[in-house]
Amino acid sequence: MAKNTQNLDEVTIRFAGDSGDGMQLTGTQFTNTTALLGNDLSTLPDYPAEIRAPQGTLFGVSGFQIHFGSLEINTPGDQCDVLVAMNAAALKVNLGSLVDGGAIIVNTDGFSDKNLKLAGYPSNPLKDPAIQKYTLYEVDITKLTTLALQDMNLSSKIVDRSKNFFALGMMYWMYNRPLEPTIEWIKKKFSAKPDIMESNIRVLKAGWNYGETTEIFKVRYEVGPAKLTPGKYRNITGNQATAWGFIAAAKRAHLDLFLGSYPITPASDILHELSMYKSYGVKTFQAEDEIAGVTSAIGASFGGSLAITTTSGPGVALKTEALGLAVMVELPVVVINVQRGGPSTGLPTKTEQADLLQALYGRNGEAPIPIVAASTPGNCFYAAIEASRIALKYMTPVFLMTDGYLANGSEPWLIPKSSDLPDLTVKFRTEAEGFMPYLRDEKTLARPWAIPGTPGLEHRIGGLEKQHLTGNVSYDPANHEYMVRLRAEKVERIADDIPTAKVEGDAKGDLLVVGWGGTYGAIKSAVTKMRAEGHSVSHLHLTHLNPMPKNTGEILYNFKNVLVPELNMGQLVKVLRSKYLVPAVGLNKIQGLPFKSVEIEKKIVEILKGGK
Repeated sequence: MAKNTQNLDEVTIRFAGDSGDGMQLTGTQFTNTTALLGNDLSTLPDYPAEIRAPQGTLFGVSGFQIHFGSLEINTPGDQCDVLVAMNAAALKVNLGSLVDGGAIIVNTDGFSDKNLKLAGYPSNPLKDPAIQKYTLYEVDITKLTTLALQDMNLSSKIVDRSKNFFALGMMYWMYNRPLEPTIEWIKKKFSAKPDIMESNIRVLKAGWNYGETTEIFKVRYEVGPAKLTPGKYRNITGNQATAWGFIAAAKRAHLDLFLGSYPITPASDILHELSMYKSYGVKTFQAEDEIAGVTSAIGASFGGSLAITTTSGPGVALKTEALGLAVMVELPVVVINVQRGGPSTGLPTKTEQADLLQALYGRNGEAPIPIVAASTPGNCFYAAIEASRIALKYMTPVFLMTDGYLANGSEPWLIPKSSDLPDLTVKFRTEAEGFMPYLRDEKTLARPWAIPGTPGLEHRIGGLEKQHLTGNVSYDPANHEYMVRLRAEKVERIADDIPTAKVEGDAKGDLLVVGWGGTYGAIKSAVTKMRAEGHSVSHLHLTHLNPMPKNTGEILYNFKNVLVPELNMGQLVKVLRSKYLVPAVGLNKIQGLPFKSVEIEKKIVEILKGGK
């Protein structure tokens, strides 16, 4: 039968099923293909906290949401237009995220009596009159997958694990996406397993053909390419971008890159990514614990490498004493904190922004560390380079803050030319005459970087307080205060070497929304909408959190109200209040999920109407 085609500006799709149903792979393949077609996009992988939760249970549901379109896309979408649910639990967990009138595509095999009981449904929700406000497509994906593979004599486990490709094929048909990129990926991924390769390709095509031939789908959709800045793009996740940013920084500094790390969710992918680039001068060390990870990085820095360590909040807690050592010996080490829900083990697979105060103050003594925060998955690349620049130029440890949402999310990334990246070339001290380990550059206050084994440059380092210039151990009270203030002044001088803050919108007005990290997209979308409706609202997003840009206070004072949305109980807002004495208001969310733009819009309207 003939199918109608409808053009859309943007669409949000959510794939959901058991953690073993391959929803992350399905979403990733749909995302990569969509990126190849030139759509702008943003994704939200939503992992269950349990490594392998019992099948069919609510806490074992894995989801992947993609928002794509021909317009500028800044968030993975507040609600989805289409929900692909592989079982009853996936429907129950995600139905509230579906817009009224949205489409539901369900695998009817996942709604057996057992599945319904595990999901807590007293009866089949597909027969409930309440489901009628949605467009429901009931497809026995499991049975159709089995029929497509019935002549291959495969195990039931392999057949069952192929059904995600049937769902993917249907969605490729519905949104007019080509099969070829995924087929090529399957051939490469399973080249050593020809049966699995053939089964996945066959099921993918079966899903496409089902969409083409069935009478239940009467419409397919076309989403044109977005008007992006001309250039060569690729889809990239935040963790990939972070890893590549450090590789680029090391190359621009003409140094080897060393990563000392202990695996921890959601930062482990950076270790996995960097381990593939040994030919680029990258050395990765999977340490036995967090302390070994950071101290190995300090040792590599002492030896002349660009040294980094990756972790999340619990790991930062364990690295704290060693970070104080890095402050004391004044060596360049970048600590990447991919934040997750806490405290303690908390929500390992969920996002949060609750480690800002930990990065600012979480060490004994006066031990200031510069902080750089990434704002989007692609921006992680540039944030990694900036963190490296500051560390190398000022001889100091630096925090790079990302979060689980940025790390696992993805977006189209304009690949830069290496010649456009900053020159990070460092000059090691080689002259013995006049050398003192704590002799400082007049402008940056950085001490010299002297590689062990350089003749005449033998010197002492360690955690005990250093005598000014000589680096000898000193217990002199006046010297201790002088060195504490000197180290703090070095960090403050970085403010002279970072860009001034820029406001998106008017320089003065009724309300300034201030953000940091992964809240960028939701704030930008909310502020853009509010401005289009005539409201006096602007947006300031901070990349440098310690020190902050020198004009930050001036910007804040130009607005009647200041709103700070954060995925915590209010950390940046505390800093702004104490540092600049502004009555900033916090909008706080601690659910393991990023902000929806509508949540910020609601708070903006409330403040502009005079609410608190």
